[in-house]
Amino acid sequence: MVTNDDGYAAAGIGILTKIAQQISDDVWVVAPESNQSGVGHGLTIRRPLRARRLGEKAFAVDGTPTDCVMLGLQRLIEDKPVDLVLSGINHGSNLADDITYSGTVAAAMEATLCKVKAIAFSALSGRDREVRWEVAEHFAPSLINKLLQAGWPKEVLINVNFPDLPVQEIAGIKVAGQGTRKIGDAIIERIDPRGETYYWIGETHAEQEAGEGTDLEATNNGFISVTPVHLDMTHPGSMAALRSVVES
Repeated sequence: MVTNDDGYAAAGIGILTKIAQQISDDVWVVAPESNQSGVGHGLTIRRPLRARRLGEKAFAVDGTPTDCVMLGLQRLIEDKPVDLVLSGINHGSNLADDITYSGTVAAAMEATLCKVKAIAFSALSGRDREVRWEVAEHFAPSLINKLLQAGWPKEVLINVNFPDLPVQEIAGIKVAGQGTRKIGDAIIERIDPRGETYYWIGETHAEQEAGEGTDLEATNNGFISVTPVHLDMTHPGSMAALRSVVES
């Protein structure tokens, strides 16, 4: 199953669907009706959801990426159980702490919670240039096959980011840890036509140092980053100290 957070009509999901069709002859698409970037692992619970059929094996859902995965895996795909969910290809990176906001990664997260293997794909892009989709087209099919051959634990999803470089300048593929950076620090304040103040949350534009061995370092150096993301967010190192204080 292929999904995303940019919406069913986005260029990236069209590319990813073609990539999936090189790997399987049974590919379904279940994606949001509209752009859901930044919604994270949001779930629609206060209103009903609608699924609009786009084709024999394609649906648009008026909800979040998480909604799409839930409906796709549990209701819309009836032929046989889904064995792999591919999410993306996101227009823009999902590196470091971005993954906590990302609907692209959240879709893979939901699939993982449903015991289905999942890979999230994102492509870096310059502000004045379109995404170099050819990079994903060139590298993704073999990368997916290698990942499936290697396998990964059931509580882990795979997060992949393609650098903003021509195919011939890609340095290779590097397994990397999750880096650290903060987005959303650029808060823009404006006055609307009625004289009311409004705010627009933007991205951080300042360059931040990429730690050694991280996804940020890998993509900065021209590598495709492959990051295994664990769903258990418990911090083991804090357990003993907290027990000594709070447990009687």
